[in-house]
Amino acid sequence: MSDVAFTIGNIHVMWYSIFIMVGVIFGIWLATKEGKKFKIPGDFMFNLCFWTIIMGFIGARLYYVVFNIELYQDNWLDIFKVWKGGLAIHGGILFGFVTALLYCRRYNANFWRITDILVVPLILGQAIGRWGNFFNQEAHGAVTTLAELQSNPLLPKFVIEGMQIDGLYYVPTFYYESLWCLAGFLLLLIVRRLKVTKVGQLTAIYAMWYGVGRFFIEASRTDSLMFGGFKVAQIVSVGLFVVGLLSFMILSRKGRFEGRYNEIDNEKVRF
Repeated sequence: MSDVAFTIGNIHVMWYSIFIMVGVIFGIWLATKEGKKFKIPGDFMFNLCFWTIIMGFIGARLYYVVFNIELYQDNWLDIFKVWKGGLAIHGGILFGFVTALLYCRRYNANFWRITDILVVPLILGQAIGRWGNFFNQEAHGAVTTLAELQSNPLLPKFVIEGMQIDGLYYVPTFYYESLWCLAGFLLLLIVRRLKVTKVGQLTAIYAMWYGVGRFFIEASRTDSLMFGGFKVAQIVSVGLFVVGLLSFMILSRKGRFEGRYNEIDNEKVRF
């Protein structure tokens, strides 16, 4: 299996880059479409998404490099070879949310309203982006057997075949995370249609959902970023879940008709 989708002259277009780009395009489209419901200007949402994605991409790379600095200390130029993989989603989430916070403060916008809009396309983008790992043959779990993979009804044949690397079969943790994120996307679509959903709760549910899924999936991965003998992604995932749970509980204490997601007038959003 090749990680190159196609070649134009001497330029190799990687599958990893294609899936990242597809996720970005869908993300911007979904965020802009949802923003129209709340009469948020399209240029505001597009510019917000643009800078959030750029800074999130930088954050994802820096996060990965920091915890794998030994891979780059002899050749710093390799830091820029992102088409070979090496993006840590937690770094992207952190930088992305900070960028969104600063942007919302700049334009006096409701940060939680905006993040509620962003987390839905974000988790879909994560589901799509994980397939780049498949073609790079990375983000997989431990060695397993063909029989074990074939016994799982959720695994299509082409995924099983792609998990044969150098004669060994590996657990497709990238695939499980993609499915988990896709399920989270559908959950958020349902929750945001509920009349009782408060502004900020979609963001909280995203943090809890992804935190739980990533914690258990990370336990099976063999390429985890480590810190002091612990898997960094699991530590961050616990933090995400706790913050999400506390936020959800606090928001739930609001009155039944107070600060509801689908009612613009309650939030007095200013742009």
